[in-house]
Amino acid sequence: MADLNQEQWQEQLSKDTNALIIDVRTLEEVEEGFIKNAKHIDIYLPQEFMEQLEALDKSKNYYVYCRSGGRSAQACAIMSQLGFENTYNLLGGFCEWKGEVETL
Repeated sequence: MADLNQEQWQEQLSKDTNALIIDVRTLEEVEEGFIKNAKHIDIYLPQEFMEQLEALDKSKNYYVYCRSGGRSAQACAIMSQLGFENTYNLLGGFCEWKGEVETL
């Protein structure tokens, strides 16, 4: 797992052809807006969270974020334990995101 600030995240993601963005916030938080192309997997729904993680391709690079960076760091740690090699936590989370935002 690596912690990336906003600039590092955007720069690395823009060059990564094997990337998937994961939003681990609640549905209510996602309804306020989300990073383009993010897959929503709510970390507060533990069984669903684990099932959805297990279905992912472990060879991809995962860019994980939450509201402020805490839950996404936890998600990256869980993913590492499950055998995911490349996980990147967005420091500051969605609260500090300055990039493109989409809404439901």
